[in-house]
Amino acid sequence: MKDLKQGYHLVWSDEFDYEGAPNPDKWSYDLGNHQWANRELQAYTNRCENVLVKDGTLKITARKEKDGDREYTSTRMISYGKQSWQYGLFEFRVKLPKGKGSWPAIWMLSDSIKEGNRWPKCGEIDIVEHTGSHENRLLFSLHSERHNHTRTDTKKYTVLYQQEGVCEEFHDYCMEWTPEYFEFYVDGVSTCRFNKADDTEDQTESAWPFDQKFYLIFNIAVGGTLGGEVDETMLPYVMEVDYVRVYQKD
Repeated sequence: MKDLKQGYHLVWSDEFDYEGAPNPDKWSYDLGNHQWANRELQAYTNRCENVLVKDGTLKITARKEKDGDREYTSTRMISYGKQSWQYGLFEFRVKLPKGKGSWPAIWMLSDSIKEGNRWPKCGEIDIVEHTGSHENRLLFSLHSERHNHTRTDTKKYTVLYQQEGVCEEFHDYCMEWTPEYFEFYVDGVSTCRFNKADDTEDQTESAWPFDQKFYLIFNIAVGGTLGGEVDETMLPYVMEVDYVRVYQKD
């Protein structure tokens, strides 16, 4: 099996070995009870009912709870303004939530989106996505101006991968990001690789905006275009994160 860490060293981590709110030196939040993208149904808060570190893990919880016009609450925790990276090895140990209508994700957006560079031009890296309606299916994706799910005229950088027990047990998720490629792993096994050189249609920034700094996002969306119909009997949805570690080359 490939030694993923060869040539890399740890530059940043959160082991969640403390109690209470996530470390404010490392995390902030996207907040609001407005209509989020993709017709999602939740409001995002930073309340302890939705985000808490306890018993050695980060717990993000989506609840049936009214907030303004939203019928559910959840959390979207971000590293923007605290830390962002260009290239590296990103490692997570996670137990995903169970329940139809849940849409958890660990993903990245470029810092430029906060500076007016709108999606999808800014680029998006989906390290792992999951939907409760397809309990044993994981999604790994890249989105750019030229390659994204709203277009039908180019290929999409999205791979579906079957993995048992992602809602019952912790699994290791890893992504290696270099100037030449992205490769995604589950429990040390490569699930897919996207090579910049394979994009014979277009190698400009519109197709590959991944040579700039991106920040991390952890969230659970409720419903929406991918989450689908919500089974309220299965709420709350809880995603647990044992650790997040970022490595870069010397």
